[in-house]
Amino acid sequence: MKNIGFLSFGHWSPSRHSQVRSAADALLQSIELAVAAEEAGADGAYFRVHHFAQQLASPFPLLAAAAARTSRIELGTAVIDMRYENPLYMAEDAGAADLISGGRLQLGISRGSPEQVIDGFRYFGYVPDEGQSDADMAREHTRVFLEVLKGEGFAQPNPRPMFANPPGLLRVEPHAPGLRDRIWWGAGTRATAEWAGEQGLNLMSSTLLTEDTGVPFHQLQAEQIQRFRDAWKAAGHDREPRVSVSRSIFPIVSDLDRQLFWHERGGTDQVGWLDGGNARFGKTYADEPDKLVAELAEDEAIAAADTLLLTVPNQLGVDYNAHVVQSVLTHVAPELGWR
Repeated sequence: MKNIGFLSFGHWSPSRHSQVRSAADALLQSIELAVAAEEAGADGAYFRVHHFAQQLASPFPLLAAAAARTSRIELGTAVIDMRYENPLYMAEDAGAADLISGGRLQLGISRGSPEQVIDGFRYFGYVPDEGQSDADMAREHTRVFLEVLKGEGFAQPNPRPMFANPPGLLRVEPHAPGLRDRIWWGAGTRATAEWAGEQGLNLMSSTLLTEDTGVPFHQLQAEQIQRFRDAWKAAGHDREPRVSVSRSIFPIVSDLDRQLFWHERGGTDQVGWLDGGNARFGKTYADEPDKLVAELAEDEAIAAADTLLLTVPNQLGVDYNAHVVQSVLTHVAPELGWR
């Protein structure tokens, strides 16, 4: 059995070919897709976070709104760029959204991906300390965020407060019990996956790895997952970690599917150059269900993960993306033992 959800980048464009013409469309349709996915039997609704782009950005209002419209599915991010975040304010936002959801939040965070602007985090008021990189700053923000999520007091109370304080040091409120165990690290390499395991963070691995060893994407990702689990075990954490992988999967079961994705059949991994080094991009899976089942059965990383996030083409609209999720759940997942 696997948890199966969708991952939306929340693109919008005024193009006549887009069903998502504005930021309002992207946000409202994201909520509707979460509702539709829950009704279809999916397990999660996840959203990408990109700044300075016509895509979803501030996730917590969206997560809270989706939480208020759903009752069962997990709601998460994949991923929040921690270079841009005030960790204490983020802990307040995350705590509130998690309480609204009844403890269903699953937050993916990371150092961040290539940006739309140069050093965009500087416009948000964050500059790495002397001798530190932006990645170092992201990990320091993460350290503080994780510490605050424990719910322990650390702030000295005012002796003459406006309202009476509980005894002792004060913590950030609202506190969401258990949220610390539902934080994931988006790792683009084997080394960062090992770091995530050491820190006690769940692992998110997408359709992109920022390294290449010459083996197929799914095998490199499976090695990444194993290294994560080995690091987790060596660190002695007292719970079982979770691992998610993202895939673009399109069962061709209708004329519209055929029109949109027939040309993607027989796709292969892509190797490119990103952030100064080789990167490997996973292929798109598109075909008739029986052929998809045979292909996906060979994917070692999906087999190693407990959670599968289906990347959806959100600009095709809520109805079509709900159809994609439903098609995977109906025509593919049962044949592979995922359901």
